[in-house]
Amino acid sequence: MFAEIQIQDKDRMGTAGKVIKCKAAVLWEQKQPFSIEEIEVAPPKTKEVRIKILATGICRTDDHVIKGTMVSKFPVIVGHEATGIVESIGEGVTTVQPGDKVIPLFLPQCRECNACRNPDGNLCIRSDITGRGVLADGTTRFTCKGKPVYHFMNTSTFTEYTVVDESSVAKIDDAAPPEKVCLIGCGFSTGYGAAVKTGKVKPGSTCVVFGLGGVGLSVIMGCKSAGASRIIGIDLNKDKFEKAMAVGATECISPKDSTKPISEVLSEMTGNNVGYTFEVIGRLETMIDALASCHMNYGTSVVVGAPPSAKMLTYDPMLLFTGRTWKGCVFGGLKSRDDVPKLVTEFLAKKFDLDQLITHVLPFKKINEGFELLNSGQSIRTVLTF
Repeated sequence: MFAEIQIQDKDRMGTAGKVIKCKAAVLWEQKQPFSIEEIEVAPPKTKEVRIKILATGICRTDDHVIKGTMVSKFPVIVGHEATGIVESIGEGVTTVQPGDKVIPLFLPQCRECNACRNPDGNLCIRSDITGRGVLADGTTRFTCKGKPVYHFMNTSTFTEYTVVDESSVAKIDDAAPPEKVCLIGCGFSTGYGAAVKTGKVKPGSTCVVFGLGGVGLSVIMGCKSAGASRIIGIDLNKDKFEKAMAVGATECISPKDSTKPISEVLSEMTGNNVGYTFEVIGRLETMIDALASCHMNYGTSVVVGAPPSAKMLTYDPMLLFTGRTWKGCVFGGLKSRDDVPKLVTEFLAKKFDLDQLITHVLPFKKINEGFELLNSGQSIRTVLTF
């Protein structure tokens, strides 16, 4: 609360309209560690919002930029899963005001494009999944050592201050703990929404989740919330089974434990009654395994894990001809500005527990350590606090 009072006072003292100097984790190039630098953050332009970041999660997608498997311009400030407070607003902003607690949104909701206007759509035309690295007007608000620094997925949260377009920010309940609800900005919502919104899991059904990382665990939580009676978790790493059971899996298996194809194992286990499967890894082979594992006639399989870029998939069309449904989703099919505040309210009402997903909390300056925990498989979610 102290930080929030401070920011409002600071605004009255006049940071609004001025350049703010602050610390940020800059990636100068691929395959390099983060460098903590002093950067300048320009004031928000028309329809933009400047945010003081309070907490930010480390997500595998951020690591894809470091490894070069996701397109980005350099230097860049990554990070896209956070909670913050509005420091100042540009002209024409009506949905948030200074002092509001907010979650920046990597998937915007402009409310005007075809996807936003369609009740089933959510992939807003303003999304930056191609690595443009700039805001709506085509420019960046960050500079470091005299050079422009690019934005990442409309958010850039590995910094003390960021600037986003108004369509990329959601006002949330002031009582929400920042170091927990930041997960609603990406990982939790992606998995939970895949089950309840995209998969539309029905009560009493049998669900199978391939991949038991943070998003996979969130899928399990979504299946449980939707009333699934049997939830089977699948992973090669048996160390992940205990956590999966704790969040709602009824049993867990490793494909290594049988010489039979996983689809046959699951058919025998369930009496050939798997209603829903979720692939939360992003491997082409497991996408086909997951499709083959749901019931051949009335099963639905959802691709949740981001597929590797520039790879093609070969599969037997008979898998679909018999009646299966194969779906994909971004951000769990959720409409970001509408659904993020609702999920925060549900969290405060104890509808789900985010503590199960957070294994480490570190100060922002230890960001490189946080990525080491991710890459060594020791963490589910590491949250950085400012």
